[in-house]
Amino acid sequence: MNKKMTLPRTTNTFIHLFQEHRNLLERTNAPLPSSNGIFQRYEHPILTAAHTPLYWRYDLNPETNPHGLERIGINAAFNAGAIKWEGNYVLAVRVEGSDRKSFFALAESPNGVDNFKFRERPMLLPQNKEKDINAYDMRLIRHEDGYVYGIFCSEKKDPDAPNGDTSAAIANAGIIRSKDLENWERLPDLISNSQQQRNVTLHPEFFNGKYAVYTRPQDGFIETGVGGGIGLGFIDSMAHPEVMDEVIINPKKYHTVYELKNGQGPSPLQTKEGWLHLAHGVRNTAAGLRYVLYMFMTDLNDIQKVIHQPGGYVLAPNDSEIIGDVGNVLFSNGWIADGDGKVFVYYASSDTRMHVATSTIDILIDYCKHTPEDKLYSNGSVETILKLIEKNKGLY
Repeated sequence: MNKKMTLPRTTNTFIHLFQEHRNLLERTNAPLPSSNGIFQRYEHPILTAAHTPLYWRYDLNPETNPHGLERIGINAAFNAGAIKWEGNYVLAVRVEGSDRKSFFALAESPNGVDNFKFRERPMLLPQNKEKDINAYDMRLIRHEDGYVYGIFCSEKKDPDAPNGDTSAAIANAGIIRSKDLENWERLPDLISNSQQQRNVTLHPEFFNGKYAVYTRPQDGFIETGVGGGIGLGFIDSMAHPEVMDEVIINPKKYHTVYELKNGQGPSPLQTKEGWLHLAHGVRNTAAGLRYVLYMFMTDLNDIQKVIHQPGGYVLAPNDSEIIGDVGNVLFSNGWIADGDGKVFVYYASSDTRMHVATSTIDILIDYCKHTPEDKLYSNGSVETILKLIEKNKGLY
């Protein structure tokens, strides 16, 4: 990880590409002034399409590529799962080629905010009998059973789509596991009563002797229909991952930032006061869907019970994040809590690039406990502001 990159033994056609690439990878990333006191954003994205290795994209042999053309295009690097591994901050990045296919590649950094470098090879995902047409948005979970699980969205064409409809899809949760982040075992896809499952991740501990799994059951690939909301169910064995006793613990609600749909981000973080959850909420606008991040907490011992839910979003796209391949989107499926309480939130903007924002466990607990809940009507929002004005009398 800490070795200096060396330039290739090739002609001058590629020398400038490698110099620019090395400068990009070794660029430092300074914190920006705090946006809301809760999270600290940073100056630069941590990963983009341009961060992918040049030898993934270019034929470096001047005899077979005399003009130095890019042979394999990369469109985006985003929606990464995250884990602390052997002292490094490791991301399972969704890399999307110019052919629209997504795949996974591990990138790691010594400090969590810059100098992220991809491993030499992207992941050749183990397949079940019915292969994944597209795979994306992996959550990485270190479970107390000793495995690291990677749970991702496995997309296939809808076999019941009308003739001529080449876009209808079925999404389900694919599952792999490893003990070294190198060798991965494919398990059966999630078994549930829902037509579609997305944004699935595991609780990091057993609950009453079972695997607890956060789900998002929905009727359709895009529209949730009568489904939707963040669910919680239980699995007896990951060798046969059938979800039982599934209930919605965090539903959609009218005229909120999670009105249209919502989904669990990464697996929750355990604290002395409860489990911290990071989720995304979606609403429809005249300009299309808007994705933001919000938080809630569940009880330490009863993980089905939401004990705190601040109103509104905690992070939304800023001016530099709102533009991209799919605009007006923030999405997170990875975060890391260090032993000293510092939290690294890895989020993507507009389906294009990866960023990091940092906070602490204490700040996130304070935010969840003391930020007013959404009263779900306009005058309720005004009443909340009036209460704060009264509390601040004599202080301004």
